[in-house]
Amino acid sequence: MPIHLRPIAPLGGRPGGDAGGDLTTADDYGAGLLPGERGPAPYAASAVASRGRQVDEPDCATRSPFQRDRDRVLHSTAFRRLTYKTQVFVFHEGDHYRSRLTHSLEVAQIARTIARQLRLDEDLAEALSLAHDLGHSPFGHAGERALEAAMHDYGGFDHNAQSLRVVTRLERKYLGFDGLNLTWEALEGLAKHNGPVARDAAPALHKAARRVEAWQSLDLDRWAGAEAQVAAIADDIAYVSHDIDDGLRAGLLALPDLVDEPLAGPAVRAALDVPGDADDSRRIYEVTRRMITVMIADVVVEARKRLAALAPGCPDDIREAGQGMVGFSPGMAEDVRRLKAFLFARVYRHQRVMRVMTGAEAIVRDLFGRYLARPADMPATWAAGTQALEPRALARRVGDFVAGMTDRYAIAEHRRLFDATPDLR
Repeated sequence: MPIHLRPIAPLGGRPGGDAGGDLTTADDYGAGLLPGERGPAPYAASAVASRGRQVDEPDCATRSPFQRDRDRVLHSTAFRRLTYKTQVFVFHEGDHYRSRLTHSLEVAQIARTIARQLRLDEDLAEALSLAHDLGHSPFGHAGERALEAAMHDYGGFDHNAQSLRVVTRLERKYLGFDGLNLTWEALEGLAKHNGPVARDAAPALHKAARRVEAWQSLDLDRWAGAEAQVAAIADDIAYVSHDIDDGLRAGLLALPDLVDEPLAGPAVRAALDVPGDADDSRRIYEVTRRMITVMIADVVVEARKRLAALAPGCPDDIREAGQGMVGFSPGMAEDVRRLKAFLFARVYRHQRVMRVMTGAEAIVRDLFGRYLARPADMPATWAAGTQALEPRALARRVGDFVAGMTDRYAIAEHRRLFDATPDLR
């Protein structure tokens, strides 16, 4: 089937570089679809041709399999806990900073926009976006670093692998199975949305996948389907733009600091050029919305270009392409890389953030060590049967418990078990 493509209108300038002028509108995105192209593309995931669920279930009369996947993620305990899991700033630093939950919702919104433009399954893209951080430990990447070090001799820890563990075994809501019994397409996308997974590079993820692969291989050495690739790029778009937003609102950055930075610079200049006495919060929002729109436009144009060259006739053609089909153009990829380096230096490594994260790592490290030495200090449901576990299995049980904690629960547990708890302020 031939693929007819028309480029969407970028935000003034080249898609991968400076942009100015009016924002691209929803109509501009829709202009890329010809009248006969309103249905799903041949390379989109198909709920009808889904590879199914590990435990057979009757079909739902009102929802597709991928809609059910999304709903199961939304109703999961792990998803609710993301409310009090750190993105960059710990929950008590302010109500308006992003948490893992709000980040995941923003990723889902961006993913649906991109998926619609590429005629992919929006429900699957949304389900993967909502689920991609379910395995994150408390305190963001600081907590992950502490758990990774603590679990080094016990099989390691990786939040992507933990997300897979959450949806395949740790959620316990259904009478017929552990986990959420998601479709194969959702499990595959969750495991490798960031690209093929080499065994030596991610042993924890390969181990987490064994439970699924006893049923059906996830083909970890191949690319994921297009919807998973959309979720991955939406994650990049969300966190780059919104970490700038949070950094500005926290006072770690000021708008003039960004004037000469790639991607953010044109958006800042445009926001500062708007006449009137608008307060900074309005100008900050103007910056982030312009950045998001520029990046979405770039991804859609670039993905259409790659898809036109490949001319995939089915979802497996995407998996076997040997490269990602959904991503930034080279120019935009370089701009985003440079902006991430700026954020790393000015926000993630800011003295204020590092002081808090150093204390957070100590909390996670202390809790893991305490529960490993005294499993009975965990709640009864987690402590049950630990006397019979060999050291590696016990460490995994403890790791699962600590990884599932919210920030505030981890702080409360540390205060209960130790004489002194770091002040994360």
